[in-house]
Formats: sequence, structure tokens, C-alpha cells
Amino acid sequence: MRRRDFIKGIAGLAVAWPLAARSQQASKPRTIGFLGSNASAWRPWTDAFAGRLRELGWIEGRTIAIEYRWSEGRPERNAEVAAEFVRLNVDVIVANGTAVSTVKQATSTIPIVFPITVDPVGGGLVVSLARPGGNVTGLSVQQSDAAGKRLELLREVVPSLRRLAIMANMDNSASVLEMRAVQAAARTIGIEVATLEIRRAEDIAPAFEGLQGHAEALYVCIDTILFSNRVRINTLAMESRVPTMLSNREFVAAGGLMSYGPSFPDLFRRAGDYVDKILRGAKPADIPVEQPTKFDLILNLTTARALGLTVPPTLIALADEVIE
Repeated sequence: MRRRDFIKGIAGLAVAWPLAARSQQASKPRTIGFLGSNASAWRPWTDAFAGRLRELGWIEGRTIAIEYRWSEGRPERNAEVAAEFVRLNVDVIVANGTAVSTVKQATSTIPIVFPITVDPVGGGLVVSLARPGGNVTGLSVQQSDAAGKRLELLREVVPSLRRLAIMANMDNSASVLEMRAVQAAARTIGIEVATLEIRRAEDIAPAFEGLQGHAEALYVCIDTILFSNRVRINTLAMESRVPTMLSNREFVAAGGLMSYGPSFPDLFRRAGDYVDKILRGAKPADIPVEQPTKFDLILNLTTARALGLTVPPTLIALADEVIE
């Protein structure tokens, strides 16, 4: 081989090698770090999230990889998982509720999407709903706005309601915000309230002591610890003969009386749109925080009968789902 041809061949390889390397790099799946509280309970929501990504052209195992991690109701796990996602250098992190602030502390560069949170501006997650700034954006459920509507619906099933117990995690600013909104709404319609203050799972059972005969219903505020212990809460409420107003379907499916609030599957589905935009180059700082557009009323008639309650037919007709 002539020396000139040999040099040309080497030069050609030098050009082709980075092109091949770039092609291989481009085909590498984008990685999404997903932090939730419980795999089985969250299955309808993760299905909605992954399903929306498929509709948008992202295929698990080929163009994206989703790394699921679960806190199992242990807040300390959030920091561990956040650190792991930073080490993995994932492309996007999806986190919920109180976990978002922990993840935000771990990284200021990796985009973070929250499918559900309360008061993201007041909680310091974003600068404003229209222009989030920073690396965080998502969907705000505005639970405080639903407090009055929930009490209105609860009184249709418990018309004599005069004394209401409110269970809230006092270490969760979103839960406290909702509790205050319920207290304000209750005062306007002449309902007395008592607060059951929770900070850890071990506080739940003692909170029910003495509840029977002193409250005619229980309102449970949104919170990861309370959600993770929904079966225990519903069991203790039934033992105390206290009907419950809850935040989502999964609470009612676990034996609660009723829930009214944003459709969680719909919110997780919409979170898929946020992730899609970010993976295609959009910056979280420029993607506005949106509000729920779909609200669900869920009733558990089995629980109602066990408590000796009659649910008005008009309310049953309004329900998005009736569990029997």
C-alpha cells in the first residue's frame, strides 16, 4: 500500500470513529429517576405516566429507562434516593409531594418534575407558577381550594355533622396548609374542629384514642405518611365508627368512606408531557406549573352501610366511581 493511501485511510478512520461514537451515544436510552412511596399502591399512577410516554414515542428499554425507587413511607429514604439519582446522572427526576424539596436540595441542575404537590410557590419549589425558574416544574393540586367542597359533600352523607376531626402531618407544610383551609371552611358553616397531629406512623393509633363520641367525621389531609398507612387509618376509623373524607381513590379503595379531589392518574399522565418536553430540550424554568383539570368523587357504599349511613341517590349519581 502506498504511504499516501495509508495516511488517507488512517484519516478516514479518525473521522469515522467520532461519528460512530456519537451515533452510539445518541442511541443510548435517556434515564428517568422516579421516586414514589409504594410500588403496588402507585401502580395506577406509574402506569398512567409510562403509558403517556409511550404515546409520545418513548419506549422503555429502547429510548428511555425508568429507574423506580420507593420510600415506603420513610422520609429519610428520599435523601438516599436523591443522592443515588445524582450519582446515576439521570436526565430527569420525577418526585412527589414532600420528596420534591429533598430532591431539589440534592441537585440544582438535573430537571425535576412533580406530578402532585401543594403550594409550590409558598413551599419554595418555584418562583412563580407561570415562570418556575430553576430546575423544578410540574403540577400543583391546590388541595386547600378543595376543602370547602369536601365538607359540603361530607355533610350530604352526614347531615348532622357538627364536630370534625382533622388528621394532618405537622411536619408536612402541604398537610398543614390544607388543615388550615379545612379549619377556615368549617368555621364558616359552624362546624367545630379538633386536630389530630401526626409526625410519624407511630402517632396514628394514639391519635384515635378518645375520638369515638367526640367527632362525627374525620378529614385526612394529603400526606405521604398518612397515605402509606391508609389501611390502618381506615381500620381505626371504622372501629371508632367515624366516617372519613379523604384525598384520593386509593384511600377509599382501602376502606375509606369517600374522597373528592384531583384525579391522580390524570396528573401523572400529564407529568409524562412535562418529561417529554424536557427530554426534547425544554427547560423546567420555562414550563409553567399547571393546575388539575379533572376531579373525581369516589364513594364506598360498603363502608357507608357498615357505618349505618345512607348515601343520597343524587350523590351516587354524581360520583365518578362507586365501590361496592
